[in-house]
Amino acid sequence: MKILKINIEGMSCSHCKTALETAIGQLDGVRAVEIDLENNQARIEAEDDMTEIIRKTISEAGYSAR
Repeated sequence: MKILKINIEGMSCSHCKTALETAIGQLDGVRAVEIDLENNQARIEAEDDMTEIIRKTISEAGYSAR
């Protein structure tokens, strides 16, 4: 199990947070997603290192991953 922390830019409300948690949470191999809107950071538990796939999902949702 890997724990990934990714900074996200462009989130401004709880709808943004929920939309990203849903999009990332639907990826195969992702076990848990927690997004801290105040700090613009996602904490993701995944089976493998899925950093690139998760970054692509964040980008496709209209946000920037750092």
